Amino acid sequence: MSRLPRLARGLAAAALLALAAGCAAPGGPAAARDPLEPMNRVIWGFNDQADQLVVRPVARIYDAVTPEVLRQSFSGVLSNLVDPWIAVNQLLQGKPVLALSDLTRFLINTVFGFGGMADVAGAIGLEKHHEDLGQTLGRWGVPPGPYLVLPLLGPSSVRETAGFIGSLKGDPIWEHATREQKQVFTGGVIIETRARLLGSERLLQGASLDAYSFVRDSYLQRRRNLVHDGNPPPLREED
Repeated sequence: MSRLPRLARGLAAAALLALAAGCAAPGGPAAARDPLEPMNRVIWGFNDQADQLVVRPVARIYDAVTPEVLRQSFSGVLSNLVDPWIAVNQLLQGKPVLALSDLTRFLINTVFGFGGMADVAGAIGLEKHHEDLGQTLGRWGVPPGPYLVLPLLGPSSVRETAGFIGSLKGDPIWEHATREQKQVFTGGVIIETRARLLGSERLLQGASLDAYSFVRDSYLQRRRNLVHDGNPPPLREED
């Protein structure tokens, strides 16, 4: 199956999932944005225990024994792999110039940066952008829907989860990967991401009496900023 039908299938799945539940939680008070809070807090507790018992200790070991150059190379490869999808989402959001820039970044770093291990494109002025299918759905007017906490993956929303699933369905590499390959890749991403957050733990510990609410509100605000390219409308104007 070609990439185009896969992309169309992924977009359709994401749009249907998001629209089905998107109107359930308009912007506003926490109770409206987070109607699933009791369930989310249970998953939050599970994630916290998993982090304390497994993820954080492994991330600390990884951080201690892995040379920074290897970590940078691994992060660069992961970042390079998503650049084609970023370019696709730039096009879907009506930004062809940025799409061309992201595609050029991918080609340069793949060929001259050894698959992204070195950011050659960044060195010559091609900026790294961050776009995903959840942001695209938001630009199309799909509301975020209820806030969600996903097992192990953490903060999300109905729209962002739909975008995540749609991205996986439209990715031929992920679709053809074996279960073992998916597990290794996912585990590597989780550990690398967690290792990068080790230095910011004090912020979360001291920022709020309720870490759950702090993370939720910070996540939702960040996603609004990303959807609107750093210039979100007032909350009262959103559905």
